[in-house]
Amino acid sequence: MPDNSSPSLVSLLVITGTMGAGKSAVLAEASDLLSIRGIVHAAIDLDAIGLAHLSPAAIKDEMMYANFESVCGNYARMGVRRFLVARAMESQAELELCRNVSGSANVAVCRLTASPKCLRQRVRSREIGILQDKFVARVDELNAILDQANLEDFAIENEGRPITAVAREMLIRTAWIDD
Repeated sequence: MPDNSSPSLVSLLVITGTMGAGKSAVLAEASDLLSIRGIVHAAIDLDAIGLAHLSPAAIKDEMMYANFESVCGNYARMGVRRFLVARAMESQAELELCRNVSGSANVAVCRLTASPKCLRQRVRSREIGILQDKFVARVDELNAILDQANLEDFAIENEGRPITAVAREMLIRTAWIDD
């Protein structure tokens, strides 16, 4: 877990999980919990800053991380030393890139989980456009990739629980808050 006792150390909390796990929702709620406590931080949904169609497709992640680097630099100039990031981290190399780009000395990875049925249902209700079937199918595929990567320091069940309880547990387990 990160050592947050020194305000000069940069800490990164990565919220990972398959599609429908609630990464963005937990990110937002965790940010609210930190804000209420006056804890300076930045909450960044990596998929949101990488939403694009580029050719060739391989440069999409490269651009997303270039955007992330700029965002982190901007926040760092304002004194931000804690970064919450939502992203399905698929490999150790991607996690290391995220750590390097953010300049984080301390990294914790929280994986959000839920039953496959719940995950598919969430994605089906959220993704109502032409790619719905593709995204629903991606749930199980991505879950298998995340199982194989095994990057998480801990996992939290995000099904049948209030979002505030999930976010609070995550922040407590990373020692970003104590209650």
